[in-house]
Amino acid sequence: MFGLALAYLRDRSLTTALNILLLGISVAMLVLLVQFSHQFSSRLDRDAQGVDLVVGAKGSPLQLILSSIFHIDQPTGNIPLTSLAMLRSNPAVKAAIPLALGDNFDGYRIVGTDLSYATLCGSEVEQGRMFEKPMEAVLGATVAETTGARLGQGFIGSHGLETEEGDGQGHDQVPFNTVGILAPTGTVVDRLILTSVESVWDVHGIDHDHEPKAGHDDGHDHDIDDQTLTARGELQPELTAILVSYRNAAGAIRIPAMINRQTEMQAATPAVETARLLALFGAGIEGARIFAWILAATGGLAIFIALLNMARAREADLALLRVMGASKAQVFGTILLEGLITAAAGAALGIAAAHAALFIASRSFQTLRDLGLSASQFLPAEFGIIVAVLLIGVIAAFIPAARIFRINLANNLARTS
Repeated sequence: MFGLALAYLRDRSLTTALNILLLGISVAMLVLLVQFSHQFSSRLDRDAQGVDLVVGAKGSPLQLILSSIFHIDQPTGNIPLTSLAMLRSNPAVKAAIPLALGDNFDGYRIVGTDLSYATLCGSEVEQGRMFEKPMEAVLGATVAETTGARLGQGFIGSHGLETEEGDGQGHDQVPFNTVGILAPTGTVVDRLILTSVESVWDVHGIDHDHEPKAGHDDGHDHDIDDQTLTARGELQPELTAILVSYRNAAGAIRIPAMINRQTEMQAATPAVETARLLALFGAGIEGARIFAWILAATGGLAIFIALLNMARAREADLALLRVMGASKAQVFGTILLEGLITAAAGAALGIAAAHAALFIASRSFQTLRDLGLSASQFLPAEFGIIVAVLLIGVIAAFIPAARIFRINLANNLARTS
């Protein structure tokens, strides 16, 4: 009966192809939405793990989170170096990790920080060692793979957080030396270049051998090269942001309020801002998901109409099958198989198209690469989509198949004789 069902589908190949295409488009849309939503939220959770608060310059809290944790936006500005000591001296603070941004190498951000940042990200050295002194750099796994950099190789950072064509603003006088390569983690650290904060200051000619002035004005610019001058006309050491982990629950109540009310800085909570970001995407994703299911239902309706018309046009053929010894259940099953085969083909086409689209998109768009979008993951929700589409095909074929129980063999054979 399977071969007969295929023969019937080939007999009306254009209609069958259109039904498969309609179902395939709906399945592809659903899979893309599921994949993007899952991978995006999972990546945000992984990258923000262990960070309770981000302290930075006044501006958009979401921008501060995106630039300091996910490294996919421009920083809001700089903050005084004294803020790091202030936070570390707070008994409610478990850890305060400095970040100094401003340069890139081949499009990958150079992040000035300390050794605790790698520990926070759960990264381990695969080759070489961690940086120990200024101008030593450790490459994330993606950076090393893409650039082909090796241990002992020097490189020169470029001004800004992204590489632009014709950008000649390299810091030729202070090259970095690669002393380590990190093992892959699946987090943002894979696409970062880690070095000491002092390295970032040295690159920009900032003297950090003296103590920072306690009375430093908290005005902020958006570039590390435009930092505030000291009374002696020297650039003063500053940071881009500080990642904070609480020692106890009291910190979550006191520290953000203290930062936002008593300083010229701002405190942004990753959990709040990522929830807000997901909510912004959520409305659009939900609307697209509803449209995709409507499209899938339309595909089921198209299968229903095609099989119903087929059953009416081929009542004599079906009656002949009965006379030749086929039972009602076998003929009924043949029509159900047509709906099931059409739905299965549509589901397979949609799954393949969605993962191909993910692969192409991840190779074509830098932002999606930065988010770690992968085409190789197969989520449990995709099995649910496949089952739902197969049910749509079976349900659409059920009523046309049920007509077999109402066929009058004698009348149909008499009309054909």
